[in-house]
Amino acid sequence: MSTAVARIIEGLRTYGGLQGKDLANIVDVSPATVSRWSHGNGSPDLRTQTVIADLRYVVDRLSDFYTPDETRLWLHSRHPLLNGERAIDLINQDRTQEVLAVIERLDAGAFV
Repeated sequence: MSTAVARIIEGLRTYGGLQGKDLANIVDVSPATVSRWSHGNGSPDLRTQTVIADLRYVVDRLSDFYTPDETRLWLHSRHPLLNGERAIDLINQDRTQEVLAVIERLDAGAFV
């Protein structure tokens, strides 16, 4: 059975190059838990669903500029425009708007 969360996780793998362990680290669960969600067994709590949805939006935006492997690296790298922080950490801290602001600069032609 394919759930909405399972489809989102598949999209994160396809377009963001993210592996189950990446998602597990981002939302602070075990890789086995992400695997269960991927197979439609169980569902994350509402806060975790929100983090996953935000991550999907960011990955969708980044896929306009980068390959999946580049997107994964971008998410895990520290950025000067994010005050040396990593995008994945900001997304988990409900600071997705800061990440999206940097992506908007990228979209406007600024080098990031």
